[in-house]
Amino acid sequence: QVQLVESGGGLVQPGGSLRLSCAASGSIFSINLMGWYRQAPGKQRELVARITRGGSTIYADSVKGRFTISRDNAKNTVYLQMNSLKPEDTAIYYCYSGTFAPDFWGQGTQVTVSS
Repeated sequence: QVQLVESGGGLVQPGGSLRLSCAASGSIFSINLMGWYRQAPGKQRELVARITRGGSTIYADSVKGRFTISRDNAKNTVYLQMNSLKPEDTAIYYCYSGTFAPDFWGQGTQVTVSS
């Protein structure tokens, strides 16, 4: 099994920045994908970004140019740098990992963008 512990959420003003971290432990040998989904009340779950073991990335159109996902394979940790945050980014962010699809999930971290 894989355990994912995420951190870095909080309250930030519009235009501010946050960095989320997600650290994997356990049976991590076969992990390929890591990334984040987010979900706000009344909204559908949305894939924010994901990265493969080899460094290939994808982003939701709504965050392109503002968010950057990166991965430290030696530390089994993935990061999401979020810049120019907007109120629309407010959501619970859930880290995930898997081989070809999400297999394990983090506990979620709240990101609130408000003045």
